[in-house]
Amino acid sequence: MKNNIVKNKSFDFAIRIVKLYQYLNNDKKEFILSKQLLRSGTSVGAMMREAEHAESKSDFIHKFAIAQKEANETVYWLELLKATDYLNEKEFENIHNDAIAILKLVTSILKTSKKQVPA
Repeated sequence: MKNNIVKNKSFDFAIRIVKLYQYLNNDKKEFILSKQLLRSGTSVGAMMREAEHAESKSDFIHKFAIAQKEANETVYWLELLKATDYLNEKEFENIHNDAIAILKLVTSILKTSKKQVPA
C-alpha cells in the first residue's frame, strides 16, 4: 500500500518537474541545469514502475536504491537552481518540500525492504 503512495506521488512529482523544465527553458532560457533536473526528477517515478514488476526482492531493492539516488539528485538540482536565482523562494519551496518527502518515503521503503532480506 505504501508503495502505491510513493508511486502516485512520484508520478505527480514528475509532472511538476516536466512543467518546471518547460518554464525554465521557455521563460528563463536555462537549458543545462533544467535538463539534469528533468532526467533525475522523472527517473524516480520510472524506477517505481520498474520496481513494481521486479524479478526478485533483490531487484526490487536495487530499483528503489536507484530511485533514492535520483530523488536525492533532484533535490540537489532544485537547490542549485534556487542558489543561482533561476527559482525564487516561492517557486522553490513547494517543489523542494515534495522532493524531500518523496526521498524520505523511498528511503523508508528501501530500509524496510532491506530488513526483510535474509543476510
